[in-house]
Amino acid sequence: MKKIRTLVYKRTHKGDPDAHGRFGIEDCMGSVRLRDFDAVIGVGGISSWPRAQGIDGKVNWVGIGPRKTPLAGGRGPLVTFERFVLFEETGPDFGSMAPTLARRMLSRNARVILDNFSADEQAEIEVILKLARRSSGSSQVPTRELQVVRKNATTCSCKRTKPCP
Repeated sequence: MKKIRTLVYKRTHKGDPDAHGRFGIEDCMGSVRLRDFDAVIGVGGISSWPRAQGIDGKVNWVGIGPRKTPLAGGRGPLVTFERFVLFEETGPDFGSMAPTLARRMLSRNARVILDNFSADEQAEIEVILKLARRSSGSSQVPTRELQVVRKNATTCSCKRTKPCP
């Protein structure tokens, strides 16, 4: 079986991806969405912002089989998935489910990891990916209707080069 190249990143807030499974809807993780990956795992960071949103230290969402669409006004494409599951604050505890990977992400202050996983980390990634294997895909929205939606413009904490409008 082919190894699934997985992007694991630390989230600071809810809302991107949205409930329809559209990653980039608020333009968070802009150019990171351009990277070549087969799956994404979003985990809540442990700072005060994700803690206030109830997503800290949890597996927040999983997407497998990305489909990238240009996004008007975005720093990267809008990404939808063949398989997608959104947990937000109800997600499983990341440290319990993937202790080796959680230690790397949370104690070393890593924001994004895409390559160089240890065998233990890769095994933990496979366990997390199973959460989405039987789920449905992202909702499809016609390309001409897509543009960046910044619902939480005043509260967005994503790392933008300009402040959220």
